[in-house]
Amino acid sequence: QVQLVESGGGLVQAGGSRGLSCAASGDTICISAMGWYRQAPEKERELVAAITSGGVTNYADSVKGRFTIPRDNAKNTLYLQMNKLKPEDTAVYYCNASPTLIWAGCQDGDYWGKGTLVTVSS
Repeated sequence: QVQLVESGGGLVQAGGSRGLSCAASGDTICISAMGWYRQAPEKERELVAAITSGGVTNYADSVKGRFTIPRDNAKNTLYLQMNKLKPEDTAVYYCNASPTLIWAGCQDGDYWGKGTLVTVSS
């Protein structure tokens, strides 16, 4: 129903900035909230930031003040602007979308992208 494709990953030096994008396609009417998760080597996947359809945001404590999560509902695109990057930010970043509850044709489970790797060098 919904496809999520991340882009923008790559190598960046500590202290630098990087922007990620997530393009949603398919039955985008099924999307409610969206967010970014990340998974570092030998660690569990964790929430980085999320944003509701109404623009309410939530950030992990580790990225507050450094990352922002803009969303363009008209373009069905989610962004993650990462500033003052640290080596510990190195991870595969995954785009996530939660399904709406008001349309019967939408699936129950979350939608996920395949991820994009961000490597921060020290």
